[in-house]
Amino acid sequence: MTTKKRFDRARWQERLDLLRASHHVPGAALAVLVEGEIHELASGVLHRGTGVEVTTDSVFQSGSIAKAYTATLVMQLVDSGELRLDSKVVDVLPGFAVADDEVTRSVTIGRLLSHTSGIAGDFTHDTGRGDDCLARYVEACADLGQDCPPGTVVSYCSTGYAILGRIVEVVTGQTWDDAMRDRLLAPLGLEHSMTLPEEALRFRTAMGHIGELGSDPEPAPAWDMLPRSAGPYGRVLVTAADVVRFARMHLDGGAAPEGTRVLSAESAATMRRRAVDCLDRWTFMAHAWGHGWALYDWDGVTGYGHDGAALGQFSYLRVVPGSGVVAALLTNGGGAGGLFVDLFQELLGELAGVRMPDAFAPAANPRPVDVAALAGTYEREGMRLTIGARDGVPRLRLQLTGGNARYSPPIETDLVTVSDTVLAMPGLGPVSAPWLPLVFGTLPHGTPYVYFGMRATPRID
Repeated sequence: MTTKKRFDRARWQERLDLLRASHHVPGAALAVLVEGEIHELASGVLHRGTGVEVTTDSVFQSGSIAKAYTATLVMQLVDSGELRLDSKVVDVLPGFAVADDEVTRSVTIGRLLSHTSGIAGDFTHDTGRGDDCLARYVEACADLGQDCPPGTVVSYCSTGYAILGRIVEVVTGQTWDDAMRDRLLAPLGLEHSMTLPEEALRFRTAMGHIGELGSDPEPAPAWDMLPRSAGPYGRVLVTAADVVRFARMHLDGGAAPEGTRVLSAESAATMRRRAVDCLDRWTFMAHAWGHGWALYDWDGVTGYGHDGAALGQFSYLRVVPGSGVVAALLTNGGGAGGLFVDLFQELLGELAGVRMPDAFAPAANPRPVDVAALAGTYEREGMRLTIGARDGVPRLRLQLTGGNARYSPPIETDLVTVSDTVLAMPGLGPVSAPWLPLVFGTLPHGTPYVYFGMRATPRID
């Protein structure tokens, strides 16, 4: 006889409150599906300036968790026979082009979904607030280069999801926002989920906070800095419980709780089927990527999910199919990554038998490594990294470029060695973790590259 798992609400509320405060996170919302029931908890404040408390129906920015929603819309069109994973983008979007003619001719929808297109992934381009914003965004991709050749490695690509959003528009005849509402949010009854900032004004809404780790952050200077064209890769506004309801549909093979078929079981399985392995096992804590989901292997226990970040807001979703457990954590700043790891190690350990790894960090006494072989300038769309050394200590200069330049001035910092091919960068500025990994490798054609933020960044000198 299987023992039924019990969610001890008082205990987990106490842990959420304690860990949130210890990691200087202003506010957090947690939702957990266990034994078929969703439990909702809230802690802290939505805005440190106003003191408005977080409630379970408070709306947060989910950041890149939006990609799983867009992938679901695409797979609905695969179900209807209007798309295939091997459909070429140019056949669906006449006039589509990137700088590489061969990529223009050959890149497929499956490559975009699995982050294996190699297209420069951080093309932030404001095309206005009109319903034509994604059409104009795709037009602007004509001069966009490659971070790496298609199909070589996973390279996280927000650009690809904006293109997928435009594909949804062309096939459905709706804007991406309307398609999301009519084809996914409404059928699932997600009444506290939306895509446009003005829609969030109907609800209690979290403000992002930024500041140095280890201290209480301050409200961000703006609520959101993303253009409307970023919606398919970065803006679905949600409550924690609505994120769990969305993930529950995937857990249940594409069916809503009352039996409504939102996605075929085959497409739900395809989204979480391994498409490519990840060399960087730390940034998203993922071992591999499917067609929309990050994939995890916790000592033989498999799962899927996604992380997200917006301006001073960080979100985390984990699904453990074997135990039927889903957990979503939404936060509005501070050491959110530490809160997530500490809380979910306990939560998933008890409810799902999962041992999540510790947060990425170098050893207390790292061994010296000669970084001469790693030194050089690495560049991709939106970012330039220069690796060198000063007095024998590895050193990084990080400069955001193009449309990303407004988000941060150049950063210079010492690095700490983890291994011959992994360096650790202190988590400076508005990030949620004390250490960020730089993982070095070589592309199949021989070009050295570094993963930073799980984006493949080739060396240019």
